[in-house]
Amino acid sequence: MYTIIDIETTGNGIKGNKITEISIFKYDGGQIVDEFTSLVNPQSPIPYFITGLTGIDDQMVQNAPVFHEIADTIQSITEGCIFVAHSVNFDYGVIKEEFRQIGIDFTRKKLCTVRLSRQLIPGLRSYSLGKLCSAVQIPLVDRHRARGDAHATVLLFEQLLNKPESEDVFKKFLNARSQEATLPPHLPKSVFDSIPQKPGIYYFMDQKGEIIYVGKAINLKKRVLGHFYDKSRKEIQMCSETANIDFKLAGSELVALLMESAEIKRLFPPYNRAQKRTGRQYAIFAYEDRNGVMHLAYNTIKGVPTPLKIFHNQTACRSYLEEICKSFSLCPRYCHLQQTNAACSHHEINTCEGICRGKEAVEDYNQKVDKAIDHMKILASEIRIIKEKGRDANESAVVLIADGIYKGFGFIDTDIEISTLEDVEAFITPQKHTVETESILTQYLLKHSETMVLDVSV
Repeated sequence: MYTIIDIETTGNGIKGNKITEISIFKYDGGQIVDEFTSLVNPQSPIPYFITGLTGIDDQMVQNAPVFHEIADTIQSITEGCIFVAHSVNFDYGVIKEEFRQIGIDFTRKKLCTVRLSRQLIPGLRSYSLGKLCSAVQIPLVDRHRARGDAHATVLLFEQLLNKPESEDVFKKFLNARSQEATLPPHLPKSVFDSIPQKPGIYYFMDQKGEIIYVGKAINLKKRVLGHFYDKSRKEIQMCSETANIDFKLAGSELVALLMESAEIKRLFPPYNRAQKRTGRQYAIFAYEDRNGVMHLAYNTIKGVPTPLKIFHNQTACRSYLEEICKSFSLCPRYCHLQQTNAACSHHEINTCEGICRGKEAVEDYNQKVDKAIDHMKILASEIRIIKEKGRDANESAVVLIADGIYKGFGFIDTDIEISTLEDVEAFITPQKHTVETESILTQYLLKHSETMVLDVSV
């Protein structure tokens, strides 16, 4: 037994998205055996653009039942049935959230008519409900109203059930281990299955082949799947547009981070925001107070005459300073991570050795600050060739830093002898040095002070 469902909503993301109309057809595989259709009072304003799309306005739903008043009916009609919808994860997600808000766990098996149609009616240019119904000659009336769209989906579902290969396809889609119900409607399962569980970067592409998002992961398959479970508005919209996924292996998290940053700068995908923003930069600086104690602090770059380290946002700057404070046993008060005139009592950093309580000599403390400053300048102090895991057991990854500038990364077969800098440079793919890459490398070097560095002559 199936319940074929369509909803209209206020359009404010899954957790803020309230139902304004719902239509459910109960279908036994041969005919409609029950129906429930109702407007729903969302108890929140309906945006003008939604009214323009659906024709449903605040006045129409003013006297309609609120969701909890029809919840028992929805529970009853869908009980023991497979939940069917066009782009099922959207409708199912909104309804599940409505039930969650009234303290009820709503769980049903799911089928997506977009994914089924792509499998059973291949080769169409579009699988939107309107274009699909036109292609297979299904009448579609009252478009963007719940009952009209739900009834058209019933007729489409009937055609899909009657396809010669439908039994095997339906069985595969309903297999709890198949993940078909979790994947975006336009993404072939074979594409997802081909993604390895290795470090690298991945590209989400739309139906035109345009790259809409670039991400990095230590485990590519696990991270990609995480996008499909994320119910934020941005993630749902991005996944609904995703029709293909490509990837490149990196071997390690460090190389994946560097690859991701370079690709975002090169491609400017619409769903990547953090590294596209050109907001205020922040910098760490040092000064000595009237008691002779050296301080580390941060401010916008305009307010720092001699920056020790520059960051593209305040969060990254403060996070790095916290790592410095912990790594060199500095005082969070004198690193300006805690605003107090008393002894420090930071909730995370407890490495202070007593400078703020008069239990550590100023000279000893300042020596630690000097070491921290030297570390912050480490990129500019020497040529560094970081060695990391390669994409397989037969190679290593290398990252080259020279004269304080990130030069790029490359992969070298383990049976190739490396003895000079020129040998390394031959395998390096040149990359741009940016605020982001400097932040990535300084964070890495801070946490991996004992990292393996290739021993080569310059």
